[in-house]
Amino acid sequence: MSRPDVITLFLLRHAAHDRVDRVLCGRMPGVSLGAAGLHQASLLGAALQRHAPDALFTSPLERSRMTADVLGDMLNLTAQVSPELTEIDCGEWTGREFAELREDPRWLRWNSERAASRPPGGETMAEAGERVLDFARTLRRRYPNGVVALVSHADVIKAALAAVLGLTLDAHDRFDIAPASISTLVLWEGGGKVVGLNAVPQP
Repeated sequence: MSRPDVITLFLLRHAAHDRVDRVLCGRMPGVSLGAAGLHQASLLGAALQRHAPDALFTSPLERSRMTADVLGDMLNLTAQVSPELTEIDCGEWTGREFAELREDPRWLRWNSERAASRPPGGETMAEAGERVLDFARTLRRRYPNGVVALVSHADVIKAALAAVLGLTLDAHDRFDIAPASISTLVLWEGGGKVVGLNAVPQP
């Protein structure tokens, strides 16, 4: 049975920067891509070319905008900056090294109870998921039966996918969202499904 006004969303994690897996960057400024990250972004763009997205949106953070700029050049699209796609607000943990955070009991609780906890002074994962899915529903109305690419961040993408899959956010660590990966979501009025997860384009 066909559904009207279906939208296909490519949820793209930004390409890698030199602090990935070392620092909780959150919304800190000045986190940019190096040569390796720019190469990853070009592989991402090549993988998307055959899908010919109708539009491209990006988180306002520098690492996402740099990824989106590469994609835009390859897809002949102008990346539109959307605050709804920004990283989870990590509050006072922003910019801290993971090795340091592992000594903080609040960090341990955050990672074991994502459905019920928040970073100190920050945003819950559920709040991030709600804002990105609200934005996705707006896009469905703007691009009925369209294809749209969204450049965002790992936990934001995980929150959106978990909501569609009916998973508790405490299951956030059961799947990965790698840098420069593609996860594919199809949405329609009142529902949706995940049709691709964490696909990393290869050379």
